[in-house]
Amino acid sequence: MPIFLLIRHGENDYVKKGLMAGRLPGVHLNKKGQEQATAAAEQLAGAPVKAIYSSPLERALETAQPISRVLSLPVITRSGLIEIDVGEWQNQSLKQLNRGKLWKIVCNAPSRMQFPGGETFAEAQIRICNEIETLSREHEPKDLIICVSHADPIRLAVAYFVGLPLDLFQRLYIAPASFTVLDIREGGSRLLTLNYEISFTLPSA
Repeated sequence: MPIFLLIRHGENDYVKKGLMAGRLPGVHLNKKGQEQATAAAEQLAGAPVKAIYSSPLERALETAQPISRVLSLPVITRSGLIEIDVGEWQNQSLKQLNRGKLWKIVCNAPSRMQFPGGETFAEAQIRICNEIETLSREHEPKDLIICVSHADPIRLAVAYFVGLPLDLFQRLYIAPASFTVLDIREGGSRLLTLNYEISFTLPSA
């Protein structure tokens, strides 16, 4: 079965300002996020990658595009890699949201959480894991494939494939533009790398 390199998109101003972007269109990488995407691409130069898949949201595609150029592979969008549908929480301040009653469920019992007008964490986990399983069947054993996605979908996938209960998935941390590697096997999956962050230096002003 293939090896999946899961990459979170780079930084954007929603991350920086503490806003819930969700699936809001028009959320682009900021300068730091662009630098992170470039550094990620440079790190992957020469890697034996067979395919690059991405969430259809702009911040993910903008992270995948420098990798595409370095590896001379097209970026294939997959809706299964998209961010969680947070419904009415989209574009809201995390500081304000964490004062509400539902935030306690998000933090303490995410398996019981449904975003108002959006997905449950359980639904999102099934979606992302089904996408990974589908892609695994489309590739040869030991193929290295890249999936550019978002923090929560990546954490949910890792939790599922290593047998971590859904209520504990938020103990995992996935930084912007970090690498997480899963070896998906018939007899069980292995987590090879979690949250590997690329070192880079911003140019001086």
